[in-house]
This record gives sequence, C-alpha cells and structure tokens, in this order.
Amino acid sequence: MSAASILVIDDEKNIRRTLRMVLEGEGYDVDEAESAERGLERVAEGPDLVILDVRLPGMSGLDALTRIRAEHPALPVLMISGHASVGEAVQAVQAGATDFFEKPLDRDRVLVRVKNALEKRALEQEVRRLRADAERRYEMIGESPVMKALYRDIEKVAPTRGRVLITGESGTGKELIARAVHRLSPRRDAPFVKVNCAAIPGELIESELFGYERGAFTGAQARRKGMFELADGGTLFLDEIGDMSLNAQAKVLRALQSGEVTRVGGEKPISVDVRVVAATNKDLEKAVAEGEFREDLYFRLNVVPVRSPALRERREDVPALAAAFLRDFCAENGLKDKPVAAEVLERLQNKPWPGNVRELRNVVERMAILSGDTIEVDDLPEDGKLARASAAKHAGGELGLPDPIHDEDGRRLTLREYRDRAERRYLVSTLEECDWNVSKAASLLGVERTNLHKKMRSLGVQREE
Repeated sequence: MSAASILVIDDEKNIRRTLRMVLEGEGYDVDEAESAERGLERVAEGPDLVILDVRLPGMSGLDALTRIRAEHPALPVLMISGHASVGEAVQAVQAGATDFFEKPLDRDRVLVRVKNALEKRALEQEVRRLRADAERRYEMIGESPVMKALYRDIEKVAPTRGRVLITGESGTGKELIARAVHRLSPRRDAPFVKVNCAAIPGELIESELFGYERGAFTGAQARRKGMFELADGGTLFLDEIGDMSLNAQAKVLRALQSGEVTRVGGEKPISVDVRVVAATNKDLEKAVAEGEFREDLYFRLNVVPVRSPALRERREDVPALAAAFLRDFCAENGLKDKPVAAEVLERLQNKPWPGNVRELRNVVERMAILSGDTIEVDDLPEDGKLARASAAKHAGGELGLPDPIHDEDGRRLTLREYRDRAERRYLVSTLEECDWNVSKAASLLGVERTNLHKKMRSLGVQREE
C-alpha cells in the first residue's frame, strides 16, 4: 500500500523543513511549496492532504483554501496559524478547512491531526464508493419505448411531494422505481426505508411500522422506533401493500392523514415527515370492490400511478439486462468476464419470461456458473425446467386439464375459474419438478418464497396431491 502524499505550503523554510522531517519520519511522502500560487500548481498533481499556512506573501492562505475547495472539494486541508491569527484559522475552518494547528509546531499534535484527516478522507472515499456501488446496483436498465416513458414519469413525479403507487407483475423491478423516485427527489440525502408488507406477520406489522415502547408486550425490553420514524425526512417504501391487513391499513391511513404516529404501548403522538411510495402486483381496484383493501387508503396512495412494465413488453432491453447481470455476477464472484454468443441473446429475447427481470437474472447467473469460458446455446436451460414451465404457463392443454375451457359437467369456465385452475396445475407441476422444495420452485417461478406460500394456500395446493 503506497504512502500518503502530503503537500506543505508555507513561506517559512524552517517550518517546511520541520514538517518534512516529522512527516517523512512517519513514512509519508512530502512535497513543499513556498507560496500559495506555487502550491496551487502542486495541488493539481493530486496530493492526499495539504498543510497550508494562513498568512502567505501574495495570495493569502484563505484565498488559496477557497480555490482548493472549489476545484478539489474532497481534499483535506490543515491550516497552520500563528498565535496572532487564531481567528483567521477559525474562519478557515468555517470556510472548509479540515482542521488547524498553531505555531510553534508540536510534533505529536501535528501527527494526530494528519492521521485523523487522512482517516476521515479514507472513510469519505469508502462511503462514496459504497454509494456509487449501491446506485449502480439499483440502476434501471433499458432504452425501449416503455422504459423511456417510465423514466419521463419518474422525472416528473420525483421532485414533488406526491405519493406514488407502483403497479406491475412480480419481478419487474418496482423497488428500482421507488429508489429512483427517492434518488431524484429533494429527500435524496435522507433515509430510504423499505417495508415488505407480505413478509411481516399481521400481528407484528403495527410494531414494525410504528415502533413500540418498553414493556408494550412480552419481549419488548427496550423502546424501538418504527419504520415511519426511521424514514423521517425521507421516503418510506411500502412494498406489496396489497397484502397488508385491513387493521394495519386503517392505522397507515391515519398516519398519512395526520402526519403522526403513536408507538405501540405509547400515548404521545410523534410527528413524522415521510413521503410514502407503495407498490403492489395486485389489482387494488378489484381488491377495493371485494372489500379486501380500504378505498380511502387506495385513493390516498394512488396520487400518481406508475406502472412497471413486464419484461415481455420490452424484449429489446434483454441483451443489456443480461450483460449487466453477467458483469455484476462475475465481478462479485471473482469470475473473469464471459462473452455471450449472439444466438444466446436472441433466444433470451424470445422467451416469455413469466418471472420477468428476476427470472432473467436467475437464468444469467445459472449460466455464468455452469458455462465454460463462453456462454453458448448449450448453456441455456430452455430444454429443462424453464421450457416446461413456460410451455405449461402458455398452453392450457399441457396443464393436465382434459378440457381447459369447460368443467367436468361441460359448463364453460369463467375467466377467473380458468385462471385459477391453470395456475394451480402450473404450481403443482413446478413443485413436483423441484421435489416440493418451495425455495427452489420460487426461484424457478421468479417469485418471492413468501408469495409462493401464500399462493399455495389461496389455491389449496398441498403436497399430498
């Protein structure tokens, strides 16, 4: 690991020499400049830290600091101050200096200040790197017409305070849309808090959303903030909002109306400033009509509706998505980049993708693991489970139904009855292929494991079959 480089800008030769001896004795690389003008030339060479005297002939240290901050905002600068100019040093810190020390120089104080400044710089660089990685991870990919229309919608709604309801099939990337709305909003530097309403048991959803006081229930040994409080000033993403219980819906509605939450076991309302973005793969209008979702909450959430398109609606984006998934997977697992045969990409584009982008990611990762140096047609799983699942999804006769249109008495099935029958047979067939391993079946189907369990219960699918 290379030594940190430090630039000392001071018009006093003895000060420069003293700092060089002290810093080089600790293994730092040291460069010098006798004036602000000369120092600014050296700053362009990219030191890790600058030590700058407040008072210099010609351009002052404060003016040089202003220039450095404008051109190199992340570069740490330590100011040197004589006893008569402590006020100037404080002014310099207010103008963006990292720290300052006084003359005469104290060796230990100098080394501590330098060490702290370099460690702070390293931490800030790591934070920026992690943020960049996170943004790349949640980057939306695609230049198809439907995606360009989606980008325009996001750009319009993001800067506002309007609540957003994101709808779309499972696996289409609704969370990415929510994060993009947050990232492009004035709340971008505040928290983005995600709640998966389908993954939290009904009896716990209230304490998760609103928090609880110590002793509110058995096991509540300390006060805990809820998701609304944690998202204060930022964005709260309520994923799978359609799976929230009616009781919890009423309390969320009250929080949205009043801007206040009350912890479980608490009495004092707590004001919160939260922008709510919700998402669902259900038809909420239908759920409202059937009494499964509150109409007043639906209208509160559905201020700006945004639809997440299915992958089959943007097949031209498949190559770019596959390339991004492959690049990320290889980088994360220490694999060298693998070229993909053109025919593989063509076949991927022509697949129906019932599991949408999530299914595509799974397939790409599987091919990356099982392929050789290049991903060829033989590495496609189309002759195995994926092909059978896809065929079953789109061909009612192959679902095992003697007549996919009529029941046993010859009565024509309603659309819902037909869909439930086909979906049930599809689930059973897929589970049998996976030896009733629900996690494996969920991955193959491109759905969350919890969602698959719920679907099995709603359709009455049990292993005895």
